[in-house]
Amino acid sequence: MSDLLERLRGRGWRMTAQRRVVAEVLDGDHVHLTADEVHARAAERLPEISRATVYNTLGELVSLGEILEVSTDRRAKRYDPNAHRPHHHLVCARCGAIRDVHPTGNPLSDLPDSERFGFAISDVEVTYRGVCPNCAGA
Repeated sequence: MSDLLERLRGRGWRMTAQRRVVAEVLDGDHVHLTADEVHARAAERLPEISRATVYNTLGELVSLGEILEVSTDRRAKRYDPNAHRPHHHLVCARCGAIRDVHPTGNPLSDLPDSERFGFAISDVEVTYRGVCPNCAGA
């Protein structure tokens, strides 16, 4: 389970009803929702929440570094609350399902010097692609 709500409380982030419900919708493991999905789920809990409020809250959480904006393909951006634990993503090529994965090893050191072209590498994003069990069985 992500600790998004606890992190936000620890920061003293002003927890309005709208912000709280957005954070609650995002909290959890393997959560990678689009803004529209966040809005739909938030509206189930707080019907008066506007789409603009959800978008503004997501933007603020990204700016704070409390959630990640994930774009694994040409589909809508998704929001990942697992911002403070290094991880990669495993994406289903058919349905777009995303799972957080934590492979062993260091991808920074896996790139040989001859392939770095003089870059001082500071970060790596790895996306594994395949077919999930649900799509494979269909």
